[in-house]
Amino acid sequence: MEFIRELNERKLKILKAVIQNYLETGEPVGSRTISKYTDLNLSSATIRNEMADLEELGYIVQPHTSAGRIPSDKGYRLYVDMLMQDKEQEVTEIKEQMLEKADKMDQLLKQAARVLANSTNYATMVSAPVSAKNRLKFIQLSQVDEEQLIAVIVLEGNIVKNQILKVDEELDSETLLKLNMLLNTTLNGMAIDQITLGLIAKLKEQAGIHSGVISDVLDAVANVIQLEQDMEIYTSGATNIFRYPELSDKQSAQEIISAFEEKQQLSELVTQTLSSDSKGIQVYIGNETPVQNMKDCSVVTATYELGEGMQGTIGIIGPKRMDYERVMDTLKTLQTELDTIFHKKE
Repeated sequence: MEFIRELNERKLKILKAVIQNYLETGEPVGSRTISKYTDLNLSSATIRNEMADLEELGYIVQPHTSAGRIPSDKGYRLYVDMLMQDKEQEVTEIKEQMLEKADKMDQLLKQAARVLANSTNYATMVSAPVSAKNRLKFIQLSQVDEEQLIAVIVLEGNIVKNQILKVDEELDSETLLKLNMLLNTTLNGMAIDQITLGLIAKLKEQAGIHSGVISDVLDAVANVIQLEQDMEIYTSGATNIFRYPELSDKQSAQEIISAFEEKQQLSELVTQTLSSDSKGIQVYIGNETPVQNMKDCSVVTATYELGEGMQGTIGIIGPKRMDYERVMDTLKTLQTELDTIFHKKE
């Protein structure tokens, strides 16, 4: 970044403090205020000298009616470039870590489903962990071109989603910066059910003429934060169903195999399991199961924890006359093992 070469660390920190204070207050910023905002332990006189240098270099300007300074366009540009560089680096690092973890997790959960099926002689499923709380960590808006923004949405558990948003006009860097600050200040740490109509109305009012962008961003957040989205489910042992005469007639077996192949109904089972207040072992018998195609079966599930609000489901599907005690013991053992393995990785 060419601007950074002419500024040392002290000047960069002071410039950043000037801009952040001005964005918060809208008032010109003096040296005494900056002395409270930096960790440099500098005197007001030293800060005044540095601010004079920043003004000479064109990063801040002094309004005629005030002794304080405000950022110039050049100052805003440097601040936004540094901010975007930091966020892009953070997102890149998160993605790289998650790709590596996802590959290892993929193999581990496939193996877990196979071992479970072989040891019980029933059909099994293991869902990859998802963010049960679905809370936002941060949102980053960046301009792609005159007609498009990209919203990078990071959820708890470092789940990264990208959404392209169409806009009617090109937004300048200061506007994008203010929208990013508005969104993150208001929404960070919030679950989807906490984003109320009143909160949305307040956000739109604060965004003014850019309220349409806020609406599009909130729609994108709602889309990516849904629990069912991109849920990965690993299955094994579906053909074990044919071991049990009461399930092996053509229609029953076909319906169960179909549920395992399409996985949509298994997603509904995972969703119900994770949304339950009970995080221990749950048993669904016959018509109690959320999966209608398994009304002739019993389904036993357990939830495992990954940390940072991440949870997954282990499930065993078999006849109503399954060996419940053995199934529960096996499920509890695997649940504990997955909890231990994942917490070691953190």
